[in-house]
Formats: sequence, structure tokens, C-alpha cells
Amino acid sequence: MDAHLYAVILAGGSGTRFWPLSRHLYPKQLLRITGDETLIQQTMRRVLGCVPAKRVFISTTPAQAEPIRFQLSEWKDELQDNFIIEPEPRNTAPAIALAANELVRRDPQAVMLVLPADHVIKGDRRFRAAVTLGGKLAATGRLVTFGIRPSRPETGYGYIQPNLKVRLASQSGLTGYPVKRFVEKPDASTAGRYLRAGGYFWNSGIFVWRASDILEELTRHQSAIARAMRTICGLQDVGATGSEAARVFRRLPPISIDHAVMERSSRATVIPVDFRWSDVGNWSSLEEVAQRSGAGNVFSGNVVDVDSRNSIIYADQRLVATIGLSDMVVVDTPDATLICPKARSQDVKKVVEILKKQGAPEHLEHRTVFRPWGSYTVLEEGPGYKVKRVTVDPGGRLSLQMHHQRSEHWVVIAGTAQVTCGDRVFTLGVSDSTAIPRQTRHRLENPGTETLHIIEVQNGPYLGEDDIVRFQDDYGRGVKRES
Repeated sequence: MDAHLYAVILAGGSGTRFWPLSRHLYPKQLLRITGDETLIQQTMRRVLGCVPAKRVFISTTPAQAEPIRFQLSEWKDELQDNFIIEPEPRNTAPAIALAANELVRRDPQAVMLVLPADHVIKGDRRFRAAVTLGGKLAATGRLVTFGIRPSRPETGYGYIQPNLKVRLASQSGLTGYPVKRFVEKPDASTAGRYLRAGGYFWNSGIFVWRASDILEELTRHQSAIARAMRTICGLQDVGATGSEAARVFRRLPPISIDHAVMERSSRATVIPVDFRWSDVGNWSSLEEVAQRSGAGNVFSGNVVDVDSRNSIIYADQRLVATIGLSDMVVVDTPDATLICPKARSQDVKKVVEILKKQGAPEHLEHRTVFRPWGSYTVLEEGPGYKVKRVTVDPGGRLSLQMHHQRSEHWVVIAGTAQVTCGDRVFTLGVSDSTAIPRQTRHRLENPGTETLHIIEVQNGPYLGEDDIVRFQDDYGRGVKRES
């Protein structure tokens, strides 16, 4: 392994085109789409073939940091100080600039492998070979990206045309070439022409470069981002509060690294790779990585179908029955159902934009929300009240916390609960209940060997999840200093 190679996993996206399974607070990288592990867990294992866990960095937003830490808890010690928090999503150029800044502070010779958290890649050995060649080219000052050989006239990806007459380096059957041009997402006719002509590759969004080189190119082509990074570094050097640096970051233009640098740089390099890749960017792309039936269908969950063809049917909990569908997508979750032609699956993001404008909760999170200690499901809510089913894993406990706006009433329906309420600590069994007044420190724990289930009834003028003050926490979430 290269002692100066680091991996930066970009995990701040929301995956809006994978709604309703993906939500703003539970995005695509946290989903189990292929196999038993989530996409970000698969990505973590993939990069561990290239770098040790202590040299893996996670670039994400405050809202997503907690569930990502939970999913990557196997490496919690190595990753403890390796989360790079973007105050809010500003696309890949500001996120990469922030990560490059941090790596240069730690290792001026750092080489960055930058990759999204939510892609599916088959062929880890070939992936490692591409990273090795990428690192070799990055050591000469090149900005490297991986090109995927197109299998169809895809209009949802950008394309790269390399200068095949100039070979920069070769290794393990792979070759790096200067980029002749980047091409925006084409129409169907142009994409078909690229496929027939050959010599064009999909832009994978995976990069290898020296951290200092990408910062240098940002200075050359995106002076506003470069100035902001220098300001943030200066604030960190003098021990300024995180809120000051956040204000600087939020003023940055939301721009991709491709538009910001790669399309402008003379250093841009592409390695056409030979591993299987999919960004699983929308529901139609699921058929690239999932098993298909003889009629070309992809079924997941409790599905009963009669005579459908080339369709994708996903059932979360309820039975979904379909008859005679052709080239359709049906996705059913407990609180939302999507039905659309496969050809329109890119437009799912338009639905999410409408829901966001309406303030609909269905764009934010699922009714069941997973936490490090277990989960909760919203059963019903209305003005001034909310009813939840809360599950706590054996040995798990919530933070010691307080709410300003709401009181809570807990009823145990399975298992044993240990409750802290103010100065009291006591045990509740099945059918026992207790009340938690407003502005009272409290904690729920499961001391038993079986999963604890309670029904929680909240009352108050405001019932948002942000009405919480933590005093102690087992999972690295922010706490208030004890007075």
C-alpha cells in the first residue's frame, strides 16, 4: 500500500431519484440494495483493499453523520476523527476542497482516492489495479478519473473522450490517457452515436490525485472556492468556532468537481477500467445489479405478478400484486408508493422537489427511523401529539436528554426498561408505564437480553426531533456540558 494514499468517501448526497426508498435523512448509501450490506458498508470494505481504515475519511453533512457512524461502527476507533463535516451540501467541488485541505494539513504528500458512497462495483481486484495505476499517474501531477465502457446509449451520464494516441502509463492491462474532452449528458441520438463509434466512456465520478494538486487547480480555475478554503484554514489555526467556518462554506457556489476543474484542467487523465460499475442512480438502473426473471422483471419483497415484463416491483411490507405491466416501476413503502414508466425514472427527483416545497415529511425520512440503539416508528401524529413505537436493542440505551417543548408517556409492551427520570432510576416491565415531564432529564435503557418495545406518546406545542438536549451519549453525538 502507498503510505501517502488516503480514501475520501463522499457521503453527503440524498439520492432523490431513488425515492421513496431513499429519503433526505436516510439516503441511498444507507440502503441494502445488493447483498446483506448497505452501499456505504460495501464501499468501505472496497477501499480497505487499497488503504487501512485509519486513512479513510468520510465527507458528509451533520444530518447524515450519525447514521453513517452507526453503519460503520465496525471501524469506529479508526474513523473517530476522520469525519469531514460539510455544513450543508454544496456539491462535490466544495466537499472535495474541504477534504483536500484537511489531508494536506495532516500529510502534505497525501494522494486522494475520491469515490461516492453509493455506487455498486463488481471486481475488487480490478478496482485495486485501477487505483494503483491512478496513484502512479497522480504522483506525476495528473488528475485521474476512471472511465466506464458504455453498455448502452445512456443519457443520464456524462461522457469522457480520451486522446487514445497518447499513452501516459500502463499497468496490469490498464492504460491512462489524457482527456480530450468531457461531454455533458447527451440526448438519446448522440449517446447512440457515441456507443457505435467507440472511444467514449461514462464518467464514473471516481478520482485519484494529490491533494495539493487539486487545491492548486481549484486556485487556478475556482478562485472563490480556493479563497474560502484559505479562510477556513485560518479560522481553524486560530481556534475559531465551527459556526464561523460554516458561514464561509455556505457562501460557496454549489458546483461539481467536473465543471469546476476537470473540464478546464490540462492535467485531466482517464483510465478506462474493466470492472463492473453502476451508480444505481435511479430505479431503472437497479436491473443492472439485481437478478432478473425470465421475463426481465426485478422483484423484491412480497410481490405477486401475472404476465408483467421488463418491470421493477419493490414491496417493502405490504403485498404488492401486479398484472400485465410492461417497462414499469412500482415501489411500495409504508408511507409512500411510486408508479412510473422506467423511461421516466430519472424524473422521480421532480416528485421529491414538489414534496420538499410542500413541506411533506415523506421527502425527509421514513416512518421507521433507525438509531444506534434501535429504532422508532411514527404510528400517528396530529396537532400537539405524536405516537411512536420505540425499540431498544439488548444493552442499548438512549442519550441522557431533555426536551423543552414536549412531555412523554411511556408504556412497555415487551421486554424490560430501565428508566432515568430526574433523580430517580427504576425498572418497568410489560404493561408498566411512566410519565416524563418537560424539561426533565431522562434516559431509556434496555438491561435485558430481549429487544425492548415501548409505546411513546408525546404532547406539546412542538414535537420536532431537534427539540433535544443531550447531556451524555454513548454514540459520539454532540452533548451539552454538564452544569
